[in-house]
Amino acid sequence: MANKQTKKAAAGRRAKIEAARNAERARQARNRTFIIIGSALALAALVIGVAFLIAEAENGDGEGGTVSATGEPGAIEGARTWEDLSRNHVETDIDYAMTPPAGGDHAAAWLNCDVYEDEVPEENAVHSLEHGAVWVTYNDSASDADVEALTERVSSTPYSLMSPLADQESPIVLTAWGNQLPLDTADDPRVDEFFETFVQGEQTPEPGAACTGGVSE
Repeated sequence: MANKQTKKAAAGRRAKIEAARNAERARQARNRTFIIIGSALALAALVIGVAFLIAEAENGDGEGGTVSATGEPGAIEGARTWEDLSRNHVETDIDYAMTPPAGGDHAAAWLNCDVYEDEVPEENAVHSLEHGAVWVTYNDSASDADVEALTERVSSTPYSLMSPLADQESPIVLTAWGNQLPLDTADDPRVDEFFETFVQGEQTPEPGAACTGGVSE
């Protein structure tokens, strides 16, 4: 009888030991799983962080912007692009980071889409860009023939405006919200590409908003 009880007690101890071993193996397996998941999350965060830093470095800001190659909207050869431009309405003059301005804070009233013989308030013109307009500017280096050709183009194109701008570096500059293309002549084939891409294009923060009924100079 004592022998049976001894065997029974030994079997019970073995069962407890085996249960403890199984519990320890399960705990170790859970720990390995947590370690693997944690490592994967840390690696993903590192990759995202590196990608963000690279994107920030490539975006650029200020006068230079990011120079693009041909391709999707914002990628016309020689075009400069800016992202994450602010869109607050202000009542003061703004010192824009690029000339002419391609976006940013602006006046509450937009500039009517038209051809202007004198320089226009930049803050109102930027509001027109927000509505999907293309702004054509030129300085004294642009030829009379180029000015005439661009005048005809703007006059026949809704959501476009044109004005002189003495301070710009290139003879001709085409500007849309966040996008800008400096040109030497109006017969450059990129003129058509810019208009086709950016008049009410995908870059427009407020597509369909008016380009009439605002202010004129």
